[in-house]
Amino acid sequence: MARKNLIEISAPSPVRVETVAPRDSRPIAGFVPQERSAAPVGGITKTLGNITEKMERASELERQLAAGQAIVELDTGLIDASFVSDRLAIDAAELAQLVEQIREHGQQVPILVRPHPETRGRYQVAYGHRRLAATKELGIRVRAVVRDLTDGQLVVSQGQENSARTNLSYIERALFASRLEERSFGRDVIMAALAVDKAALSRMLIVIRQVPLDLINAIGAAPDIGRRRWLELGERLEGADIEKIIAELSADDARKISSDERFQRALVLATKKTAAQKPAVAKTEVGGVPVMIKKTASGATIVFDGKTAPGFDQFVLERLKGLFQEFNKDRGA
Repeated sequence: MARKNLIEISAPSPVRVETVAPRDSRPIAGFVPQERSAAPVGGITKTLGNITEKMERASELERQLAAGQAIVELDTGLIDASFVSDRLAIDAAELAQLVEQIREHGQQVPILVRPHPETRGRYQVAYGHRRLAATKELGIRVRAVVRDLTDGQLVVSQGQENSARTNLSYIERALFASRLEERSFGRDVIMAALAVDKAALSRMLIVIRQVPLDLINAIGAAPDIGRRRWLELGERLEGADIEKIIAELSADDARKISSDERFQRALVLATKKTAAQKPAVAKTEVGGVPVMIKKTASGATIVFDGKTAPGFDQFVLERLKGLFQEFNKDRGA
């Protein structure tokens, strides 16, 4: 039967430590409960003995924290978010549900933190942002494992745990990949964090390049929308009035619907805009040569029929400079 010992530590940043015995039920060194002496405590020898014992336990605690073998209870005010976000926002309904679960059953799964790399006495989350938010709302300490992690180890732990446990949406995973790339993490680290191959990672980054961040924020996480639909939206946005789409999705009525529904509305708006800007096509002939002219608001494309007059397109191309000079002369340029 595993044994738990609860120890209060007096330090600049107070933490409550809960050490868990290994599975073979042997107690962790330095944390074996000591029997109280029936005799009253007194004398310098006894005092020095107590101090030595506390120092030994503190040293063992530091070793176990570094190895990630201890679960500690930390003040939520001492913990900062990861340096790279993997979520658009914490869903209010999901957070409320998690708060009630922890209120009723306690925090079953600890979060993972590291000592803050820049601020002594503080910590930085690798994963468990929702659990941290829930315990903070409850006004209780958060159970955590503390490990010394490099930036690369932190983001890999963050990505892998979230992929396995919290089911980030496709666009949140794509944003996480993009933010890691912006911070100059290598593709191998990003692929490990997201558990994807090169092709999947490339498609994620394509989506982020095609769909502006402001539009993604206006849509939201859209948990039921996958890679194919986001790529489709990105393609349809070419030439669309993106600012208008963002404005419509930010209106009060749009904020009341789900993010999946906002995505569908964005897709419809982008499709309508694309259809409205479809080039007008006019057919005409020049000297008996079939020519197709595609006109848009910004220009025109002339297509010659190579079967009827092969080589005529090259003939015109070679004379374009002279034609342009003649055009400028006629209009007095």
